[in-house]
Amino acid sequence: MTDRAKVIFGNEMPERTYKSAVKSKIKNAAKYGDDSNASYDVKIVDNPYIGPSLGVSDIRVNEGSGDTSFDLEKGIIVGNIRMGFGHYRISMAMASAAKALGYKPYWLDLNSFPATTCTKLIGGQNELYSLGSRLSKNPVFNKLVWEPVNYELFRRLSYNCSDQKNAELMAPVYKNIPKEIPVIGTHVWPAQAAIHAGMKYVVNAIPDNWPMALHLSEGSVHTIQTHNSYQGYRILNGMNGKKTCNPMPDQSLVYTGHYIDHELVSNIEKDCQARIDRKKNGKPVRFLLTIGGAGAQKEIFAGIIKHLLPAIEKGRAALYVNVGDYRNVWDELLNEIPGMRACVSEHMNNWEDTEDFAAKALDPANDITGIHGFYHENIFEAVYATNLLMRSCDVLVTKPSELAFYPVPKLFIRRVGKHEMWGAIHSAEVGDGTLECRDMGHTVQMLDMFLWDEHFLENMCMNIVNNKKAGLYDGAYNVVKIAMGLKRED
Repeated sequence: MTDRAKVIFGNEMPERTYKSAVKSKIKNAAKYGDDSNASYDVKIVDNPYIGPSLGVSDIRVNEGSGDTSFDLEKGIIVGNIRMGFGHYRISMAMASAAKALGYKPYWLDLNSFPATTCTKLIGGQNELYSLGSRLSKNPVFNKLVWEPVNYELFRRLSYNCSDQKNAELMAPVYKNIPKEIPVIGTHVWPAQAAIHAGMKYVVNAIPDNWPMALHLSEGSVHTIQTHNSYQGYRILNGMNGKKTCNPMPDQSLVYTGHYIDHELVSNIEKDCQARIDRKKNGKPVRFLLTIGGAGAQKEIFAGIIKHLLPAIEKGRAALYVNVGDYRNVWDELLNEIPGMRACVSEHMNNWEDTEDFAAKALDPANDITGIHGFYHENIFEAVYATNLLMRSCDVLVTKPSELAFYPVPKLFIRRVGKHEMWGAIHSAEVGDGTLECRDMGHTVQMLDMFLWDEHFLENMCMNIVNNKKAGLYDGAYNVVKIAMGLKRED
């Protein structure tokens, strides 16, 4: 196993930094165990949730023997973790694109094998990150702790040094997976672990639009969604304090465009025209509120619903509220806003009902009114419900996370972590989303722009159509092509 913590893209780490990384690995091995010598059974199972729509099969580790008939010709692994919703969402885009291009996607969630050191380590980090996201609602904690961590600490090469050592503890989950199957990591840990485990063809699909050393996995091909991000990563900008870093090699970094599902990209023109037609015909403007993976936006949701309620009652607005797997958020909203109960239709933990609603909402003959609440306890359904509802909504209301890159008009509420700021900036520049609304006053202002301005929504729709023509939303296809291309070139 190559030690990838001492030197990162030609930038040698100080001895003190490297020793600290080694100590971190030793500490985590003592806390979570070290299964480096384990040989876990691997098997392929059906994914009953997104398998039918995305062609995905799950790779399960340490759950007994079973089917190991990997498609060695067309198989491609989407390596991910459940940490928030964004990495799962990118993974779904990759799986969708792989299926559309004729390949067989396999889903490998490194945070789903509880007996392994890998999952124990990731689970511990996930708990800390989710706690930080929730605490960030406190402005003092957000200013002094959370934003500096997400903006500067994760940016440092020293952080990547530590991550690389700890990712060595994650490698055993790949041990009995055929090494010639390409891997797309939609979080850096699946990519780092794959490299440490000897997987031959690894692509590290970097999220967001703020270059951070956190996302580096040397040995893999790195893909990014924006040209701004390309420049920042290429020169490792600001990742070693004021020092100028040695740059990443050209072949290690590729601009691809946004990572978007085939089902969304292929229907952009149709869906945007439907939005324009609804607006011109005086139909209710459909807002989709979707909560983040840490469940931290309830107060903002409440303010939005209170503002929109009169327009909903008059048939000028309609609302989809997807609380993901946070049923408590929906219940708290109902208790806090008694007036919304008269307008509510619930779609609770019933996937067939959600699919049926999403399909009917696409039919121009069906008017959508009132407030529709969606909750699913299963993580796949919780995340993918937003993708299904996105096509028929007029405006997606979201923090500027991975959803900032999706081809739908967007209203950005307050970020959770300063790194997300750049997602909103990019979206506003390409014309498919608003500026980040960091307070309720500006959020309400943007809601009214979408509701009452004659051209605001239409302009975004036209920008999205033009962006598609420029290939802006082809990132997932391009990542899959790169991953499979590595295998063909070998």
